[in-house]
Amino acid sequence: MKSALIKLHLAVFLWGFTGVLGRLISLNEGLLVWYRILITIIILYITFYFKKSFQPISKELRFRLMKIGVIVALHWLFFYGSIKYANVSISLICLSSIAFFTAILEPIIIKRRISLIEIILSLIGVLGIALIFHFDNKFRIGIILGILSAIFSAIFSIYNKKNIISTNSQNIMYYELIGGFLFLTISMPLYLYLFPTTIMYPGFLDLFWLLILSGVCTVIAMDFSLKALQKVSAFTLNLTVNLEPVYGIILAFFIFKEQYELGQSFYLGFSLIILSVALQMLRIAKFKIV
Repeated sequence: MKSALIKLHLAVFLWGFTGVLGRLISLNEGLLVWYRILITIIILYITFYFKKSFQPISKELRFRLMKIGVIVALHWLFFYGSIKYANVSISLICLSSIAFFTAILEPIIIKRRISLIEIILSLIGVLGIALIFHFDNKFRIGIILGILSAIFSAIFSIYNKKNIISTNSQNIMYYELIGGFLFLTISMPLYLYLFPTTIMYPGFLDLFWLLILSGVCTVIAMDFSLKALQKVSAFTLNLTVNLEPVYGIILAFFIFKEQYELGQSFYLGFSLIILSVALQMLRIAKFKIV
């Protein structure tokens, strides 16, 4: 369990960089996600080739994972759309609602009773993030996209929990991303018609950031998170993801000088997020729950 929690927190720390990288890359959100998935698939294929770690799976499981990959792609699409229409801080703040949606959706999807304590813990995290940043009406579209991103993130985490015992984490990632890539490739002509852009291909600097985003923040981080899901629940994972906005907001503050204050409200909000995560870790340790 200790190893799983360490992997979980390392994954969340690496995810804290994704928002900053999303703003650094000049591609629009659709092409950014398309290139991110393509590069990640290539990295995984090379890894399988040299490590001989690929595990054949049934057609039924393969199709199931590819369907989850569509949800992953939608999560990333709305997440980076939130960054482009608002900013890094707004998009990351919206991720704080993932634990709340997971606390509601996980019992429905896996057929268990709703846990009142999980609802309370997730709301503590939401309150913490709300204290860090005061929403502005001009960010309305970005906020809506960010909330949709959080919902899709909660859904794919729950379904990944159900499938994690079926094969290794990199196999899951590989087939999910193939599903997401096929979905985006088929949808891209319509997407580019509705949201035209003059930048179709990544430049040298964009390519460098995409490699970091794909290799470190996707392959390594997702591998850590999927391995953690073998031991912890989707709720525990998504509650811990509340730390991602804190990491990302601090990075955005120093890199982009976004206009928000790290004053008393920030530290109070940060404390509430830490409290919600710490209480869940104590529940795991004391009651041997996941």
